[in-house]
Amino acid sequence: MLLSISKTREYNRGELLFEEGQVADGFYVVVRGKVKVFKLSPDGRERILHVIHPGSSFADAAIFGDGAFPAFATCIDLSSLLFFPKDQFLGLLHRHPQLAINMIAGLSRFLRNFATQIEDLTFREVPARLARFLISECDKDSGQVNLAVSKAQLASNLGTTSETLSRTLRKLADDGLITVQGRTISLIDTNRLHDLVDAERC
Repeated sequence: MLLSISKTREYNRGELLFEEGQVADGFYVVVRGKVKVFKLSPDGRERILHVIHPGSSFADAAIFGDGAFPAFATCIDLSSLLFFPKDQFLGLLHRHPQLAINMIAGLSRFLRNFATQIEDLTFREVPARLARFLISECDKDSGQVNLAVSKAQLASNLGTTSETLSRTLRKLADDGLITVQGRTISLIDTNRLHDLVDAERC
């Protein structure tokens, strides 16, 4: 049913999907590539909210309420996305309540993750924030994190400066927790990374 209303769309790296305040005419699922969702400050500084990976949806909450996109979205890589038009999707929800229940569960997981992000920015120091990020983004097979954004953008996402992030990466590397090669970070001691996150839990 979902595939019957979806439309496949191809986007180039850096291509803008939508702007903050634009009418939300539907939502997306990433099939291939990556998408960043971000805000812009009045002086033009970018604050990344999420990086969306294949298999995940985004902008689905925007089709409810006032029906406007709350942020900007741009493709980080050459990307293939499934687009679900708002009116047709809402029609499916009315006819199939289980679909609505599943969607509520997905939005609840998103809100929990967002609450965790806010908790980290409020109560945890930069090393613990970085450790949690590395654990959550680590590829289980390779034990590596391949950064989808620049280190400057990652610093912004973690609520710190590029200089502080660089010092923290060096400290974790010196302590034998990680190794860093460009945008590839290998997790050497995940147990100690977990300890670092748990030690600052409030």
